[in-house]
Formats: sequence, C-alpha cells, structure tokens
Amino acid sequence: MQHGRSRRSLSTTTVHQLPNIFLLAFITKTLTQSGTRALPTDNTLPITESIVTQILRNNSLPTSKRLDFFRWCASLTHSYKHTACTYSYMLKTAARAGFLADIPNLLTMMKDDNVVVDSDTIRVVLDTFIRSGKFDVALQILDFVQDLETSSTLDSKVYDSVLLALVRKNQLGLALNILLKLLETCNGNVDLLPGAITCNELLVALRKADMQKEFKQVFDKLREKKGFELDTWGYNICIHAFGCWGDLTTPLKLFEEMKEKKGSNSVSKGPDLCTYNSLIHVLCLVSKAKDALIVYEELKISGHEPDAFTYRTIIQGCCKSYRMDDAIRIFSEFQYNGFLPDTIVYNSVLDGMFKARKVPDACQLFEKMVEDGVRASCCTYNILIDGLFRNSRAEAGYTLFSDLKKKGQFVDAITYSIVILQLCKAGELEEALSLVEEMEGRGLVVDLVTITSLVIGFQKQGRWDWTERLMKHIRESNLVPDVIKWKTDMEASFKSPQSKSKDSMPMFPSKGDFTKIMDLIGSPNSDLGSEDDIENDPWSSSPYMDQLASQAKTKNCNSQSFSLNRGKRVKSRGIDSFDIDMGNTFLSIFLAKGKLSLACKLFEIFRDMGVDPVSYTYNSMMGSFVKKGYFTQAWGVLNEMGEKICPADIATYNVIIQGLGKMGRADLASSVLDKLMKYDGYLDIVMYNTLINVLGKAGRISEVNKLFEHMKSIGVDADVVTYNTLIEVHSKAGHLKEAKNLFKMMLDAGCWPNHVTDTILDFLTMETEKQRLQKASILRSKDDDS
Repeated sequence: MQHGRSRRSLSTTTVHQLPNIFLLAFITKTLTQSGTRALPTDNTLPITESIVTQILRNNSLPTSKRLDFFRWCASLTHSYKHTACTYSYMLKTAARAGFLADIPNLLTMMKDDNVVVDSDTIRVVLDTFIRSGKFDVALQILDFVQDLETSSTLDSKVYDSVLLALVRKNQLGLALNILLKLLETCNGNVDLLPGAITCNELLVALRKADMQKEFKQVFDKLREKKGFELDTWGYNICIHAFGCWGDLTTPLKLFEEMKEKKGSNSVSKGPDLCTYNSLIHVLCLVSKAKDALIVYEELKISGHEPDAFTYRTIIQGCCKSYRMDDAIRIFSEFQYNGFLPDTIVYNSVLDGMFKARKVPDACQLFEKMVEDGVRASCCTYNILIDGLFRNSRAEAGYTLFSDLKKKGQFVDAITYSIVILQLCKAGELEEALSLVEEMEGRGLVVDLVTITSLVIGFQKQGRWDWTERLMKHIRESNLVPDVIKWKTDMEASFKSPQSKSKDSMPMFPSKGDFTKIMDLIGSPNSDLGSEDDIENDPWSSSPYMDQLASQAKTKNCNSQSFSLNRGKRVKSRGIDSFDIDMGNTFLSIFLAKGKLSLACKLFEIFRDMGVDPVSYTYNSMMGSFVKKGYFTQAWGVLNEMGEKICPADIATYNVIIQGLGKMGRADLASSVLDKLMKYDGYLDIVMYNTLINVLGKAGRISEVNKLFEHMKSIGVDADVVTYNTLIEVHSKAGHLKEAKNLFKMMLDAGCWPNHVTDTILDFLTMETEKQRLQKASILRSKDDDS
C-alpha cells in the first residue's frame, strides 16, 4: 500500500511538471538551433523565474545564447520581470565566461528594473574587471552601484575585494583614492569600514613604494575612525615604516599603545616577536645601537626567543656603528643557539671587520664561512676586494680579483668598479681603461659611478682627450656623451651673465662661527625625563622599552643627530634629468681638482633649480671650505644643513672636528666627542684618526690615550695612519718612551710601516738623540760643579 501511494504521488508530481519540462526542452532546442529570433514575442510562453533560472544554469548552452535569452525575457514587460536572483546569476555567468562588454548593459537593465543584487555578485564582477586590467571600468561600475538608491547593500567585503585586487596589481593610486573616499563617506557605518587585512596590505605596499606622505595620510585617517582598530600585524607594519623614515616617536607610542590594549577585547594581542624585531631595527636605523642592545637583552627575558631575523638585525646594527666586539659576541651567540648564519649575516660581519681594520679576523671568518658550506655571493667577494684595497692590501685584492675572473664567476659590474676606482686613485688610467673594455666584453654595463672615477682621474691628470677612448668601450653609448654634455652645459652656464642682485649676498649666510658648534649640535635627548620621573611597572617584561615609550610622550625623539643610512649606488636617468646624483659627480670632479669656485657655482645652480642637496653634497662643500680655511662659509653650510633637516653622518662630524682642529679649538673638538659618545653617535677609524691628530697637536696627550683605549675596547683596530699619528704626537710632546712602545705595538699588531712612518721615526730618533745629549750635558755640568 505504501509503495502504491508513493508511485501515485510521484506520478501526480511528474504530470504537473510535464508542461515545464516540455517548455524547457522547447526553449533549449530553439536557442540551440535558431536563437531567440525563433521564440514568440507575443507573451504566449508562460515564462517564470524558475524557467529562466533553469535555462541560465544550463551549461550546455553557450553563454552568448543565455545572454540573448536573458535580454529576450526582459522584453516581455507585461508577463515577466527579472528578479535579483536571475540578475545575480547572469552577471556572475557573464563575468566568469569573459563577456565583460555585456556587463555594463546588464547593470543598466538592472537599474531600470529597480533591482539590486547582493554584494557578493558585485564583488565577483569587480574582481573580474580588475584581474583583466580594466581598472577604469571597474571604478565606473563601483560608482554606478554606489549611486543606486539602495546602495546600502554594499558591505566592506566588496571594497576589501577591490582594494586588495588593486594593491596586488600595483595600482596604488586607485586603491588609495577608493579607500580615502570610502573613509569620508562611511559616516559612522562600521560595516563600510575596510578590513584590517586590506588596510595592512595597502600600508605594506605604500611602504615598499616609499610613499611616506600617503602612508601617513592613510594612517591618520584610519586612526580617526571609530570602530577601526589596528591588529598586531598592522601595528608592526606602522612601527617598521615610521622607523625606516626616521620617526622614532611614533613607533614608541604605538608600542606603548599595544601594551595597554593587551588583555582587553582589542584585536591586537600585544607586542610579539615581530614587534621587538621591528623596534630593534628602528633603533639601529636611528643610530641608537646602545638602546637596541639593551632591548635585545630585554627581549630574551620577556617570554620571546630571538629568531634569525633578530640576530641578523642586531648584528648589522652593531657592525654599522663600529661595535665590533658586540657584533662578534652576538654572532657567536647566534651560532651557539643552533642557528646557521646565512650569506647576509656573514657579509655584514665581514664588512664591519674590514672597516674596523680587523683584516686577519675578516680573512679567518671568510675561511670559516667556506668551511661551514655557506655560499659566498658577488657581494661577499666585493666586500673582500674592497676591504683589502682599503686596508693597504692592494696586491692581495687585485690577486683575488684576477683569480675570480679566471674562474668566470662572482665578478659583476660593482667588482670592476671597485678595482677601477683604486687604479684611478693610483694613477693607472691605462689599466683602468682596459678593465672598462673587459667589462663590455663580459656584457657588464659601465655605470655612472665607474665613469665618475675615470673622469676624476682624467681631470687630475689633465687627460680630457681620453674621453674619446672611453666612449669607444662603452656599450651604453649615451652615458658618456651625457656626461660630456653636462660638463659643457655647466661650463656654459658659468660663463653666462649672472644676476648682480646676488653679488653682495653670501652664498651660505650664517650667524656666529664654529665656536657655536655646541649650540647647533644640541642634545638630541636634552629634554628627556630622568628615570626617576617615570613610573616603572615592577612586573613589566620590558621595563627599558616602557621607559623609552614614556619618554616619547614628553619629547620629540625624531631629532636625529646621526644617520646610519648607507648611500645608494647612483644611476644615470638620461640627459633630461639633471639631478643631484649628477651634481654630486661634478662636485667630486671640480673639488678633486681644487676648483672650489666652480663647485660653488654648481651648487648655486642646483639650488636655483629647486634640487635638494643631500648629506654628501653638504659634506663635500663643507670639507672643501675647511681645507681652504674658509671657516665662516663652512659654518654657513652646516647651518643650512640643519635648516633643511638633512641628517648629519660620520663624514659631517669628521669635517667639524677637522675645522675645529685647524682653528686651534681642540677643547671644542673634545666637547663634540663627548656629546657624540653620550648621545648615540659612533666613531669610525677615520674619525678616530682625526680626533687623535687634533687632540695630540693641542697637547692633550691624556685624552689621546683614553681615546685610543676606547677605540680598542669596542673592537676597532688601529691602522697605519692611527699609529703614525700616535707616534708623532707623543714624539712632539716629548713622550719618547711611549712613542717607541707604540711603534713596537704597531709591529706586533702586524701593521706594516709606510714612508710616513719612516719620516716620523727619523724625527723620533733625532728627538731621542737630542734628549740623550741634554742628559749628558746636565751630567757633565754636575760633575764640573762638584
């Protein structure tokens, strides 16, 4: 009985469905054979939403036939009207099948029917256009949907999808405009706020594109919106980005904010290992390696274990700030904890060792690198070759270069540029030109840096006619003519009539002179509150970071007195881009020849063009003024550097010390040194040598000895210039025994004397003999008196 009832029920259902089945079959056959032109237009077919949906879902029909059927149904104005469901399915089908040209028409039909589809459909359509690269159409569709009266159906997922797609397609300008417009029109609607992941990806893209102004604009707008919170990833992105742009205050405030939100219902769960890594990186970038080391030690007891990135960051920071003993200690700790240093870490330590004059240690480290199976890169060998040249091991450096060439590996354009620079310094222009020819033979591009080295060499030896030989060897034939044309244009501009209104105006106006240097340098942390003024949490896992963050509330930590940023290798951008890189090239050429007036005129031309000088530009001008004894002009350059907020680097302070030494103000030089050592500065070997020379000539031998001991204590080895200067100042001060001990120390350290050493030793011998004769004369006088 039950089976009978089931069969009768099934039969009844089937009978009722037969008309629809026959209708579907008829429409499908007609569309397949003849298209919509064979369908009746007199509303005789009983079209329903169910019928339309089944036809649209029939994948055996081509998409074009389904589109035609959809439009045919829309023409049945009296008996049928499309619904949101059919519009949604048709839009998705057209988008996925690539019928993008039909979508705007479908949207217009939808608007005329006063129908609005769901957000998911709009998202699919927009994604399709963006993936196809049709960004303008996608934006038009978004505007079209937003203009609908019922556009409130759009939620944040639609905008997130669009923004993510644009960011991943590197269309940052469009993504930025959409986000800012969205934030302006959300009017407190939390559902329209973009998601944290979307904002994070946009912020990362802006950071990578170095769009600092736009990054801060997005950051400020998001912070203003109630209902939006940065997650931990977002906080870490902002800490890293602002720190890389020299802003220390904002990262410290964000760190404190993260700690305050920890344990609450916030999406941020407090600082994690990435947060500490970013903060250590930021502290190293702003030349606060001492603080970075304390935070690193604090990290290890805060519940987080340092990872490979932590070790790499702190090692690089120590190497760049010449804290080689700390760098080597952490490098050993890195290996002890089971990590395997990679090529980047080895390169950082090798570079630091060579700059600290630890040549034997650097060579041993390279051998260990090879034994550990770490693959050396071109950068590794470039560091080795450059380090050997800079440490008076030119023969070893050139031999390594020749061996690498024979093997046909690990030699790139920068390797050749390093060797060509040294050959030009040594006056070996023929050999340098032959290497240029060899570069072209290997398919390497001769860049602007290499050409600058050669042009300076030609200038020094008065061989401008050799530029024709240079042009024959360079594949990028436009580069040398550009350089020559720039030189011609510069000389023409020098000869052109100049405005007389500026004749009586100083090029670098200043108030005061170098004796006011302490007021100009100031104390970057002078308004810091003392530790006693800050309430410390005894249960905090990061008390020192808490202290730094609290200090950021009461002062501006962004007055960076020292920069660790490395210069970037400059590139030619064509004849129409007379930029600061090319200006610095010609400054080098003019100043190398001693043509200070031409260099000043070039600087003035660039300033009139609105080109902002960089630290190298100011350092070059100031150094030349100091060498010529024009201290007032040098002081003016330093003032302008401060006004343009151009961060000073080690070369800037080296010039300042030289100027104070020439002025006989060793007391001020000593004060500058104290301030640098107290407030996050560091000294390289050149700076140590300059200070030893200035203090020694002023008779401050005790300070010289303290400086030498400090130099050894942080892991910087003395070079031949250091020992020569020490021996000379001790000899002239009458400390002959100490001078002899220093010479013995020099030999024990494996630092071989040069011709300057011989001259100083001759003076030491004369002083020793003079002292011996004086003692003998005194003894004879005593004998005669007795």
